[in-house]
Amino acid sequence: MNAPWTDNDTPTDTLTAPEAAHTAPAPTAPTAAQKIKIEREVHKLEKRLCRQVGQAIIDFNMIEEGDRVMVCVSGGKDSFGLLDILLKLQHRAPIHFDIMAVNLDQKQPGFPAHILPEYLSKLGIEYHIETQDTYSIVKKVVPEGKTMCSLCSRLRRGILYGVADRLKITKIALGHHRDDMLHTFFLNMFFAGKLKGMPPKLVSDDGGHVVIRPLAHVAEKDLIAWAAHRQFPIIPCSLCGSQENLQRQEIKRMVNQWERQYPGRTETMFTALQNVVPSHLMDGKHYDFKGVQCTGVADPQGDIAFDTEDLPLPSLTGVALVQL
Repeated sequence: MNAPWTDNDTPTDTLTAPEAAHTAPAPTAPTAAQKIKIEREVHKLEKRLCRQVGQAIIDFNMIEEGDRVMVCVSGGKDSFGLLDILLKLQHRAPIHFDIMAVNLDQKQPGFPAHILPEYLSKLGIEYHIETQDTYSIVKKVVPEGKTMCSLCSRLRRGILYGVADRLKITKIALGHHRDDMLHTFFLNMFFAGKLKGMPPKLVSDDGGHVVIRPLAHVAEKDLIAWAAHRQFPIIPCSLCGSQENLQRQEIKRMVNQWERQYPGRTETMFTALQNVVPSHLMDGKHYDFKGVQCTGVADPQGDIAFDTEDLPLPSLTGVALVQL
């Protein structure tokens, strides 16, 4: 991918004040000046989302010529936003790739099964609804009050991999964003004793699929604003989404508190995930500490653990390939 993915500064939709629902509603009709300001902010948000998703695709070579990309649409803001932005980029990309939207109906009680088919039909795109009663399995196996995420996630993965095989999918796109990736890092550090995050691209655990996360550079707050503007038909989750005592929720509250107290800290922490120095950690599998010896030659990566250095801004790898 050596050509621009985001080469169009003109929004792909007609932006009007009523659509910009992420702004606080005015008690009276907005003035002409307010309308212009709203449209300008929405325009900037769309450009930022397209630029960041395009950048992630380039940085990690997520989508290639001829790919058939399965976008997993759960009914939440993140997966709706992912599908929306990928459809926009599909028309601008220097390569050809197909998009297939896939939803797993887990037969949760009260799940509005008609919403997604109606929405996807209006988009005029290829889609598939897979119906599997994983809800009953999870509720039967997991004791009341215990975390459902692990089992639910494993069941979903297995089903979606099977769907990907049947539909001849080459890439599976998930809607995890920058904040999800950072929260996962802290979850692993605090509760699993590992410096391990959520990678932007990986091979599935069955070895047969490439999984990508095109929202890797996107902040959750921007997805919230975009979902409100686009008025996505959000479907709440009655499984893990209703468990407020999850460790992930605690991590999220912690990070949000840090951000309120020290604005910009979230961005700095996310930058750290892209600037790993194995020689200054303690994992002998990733650095040969036993083999360290004096060389008599100055080493710029030597004992500078406490030195101040200028870190590069995040998401700038290959930036020359993208028109900002």
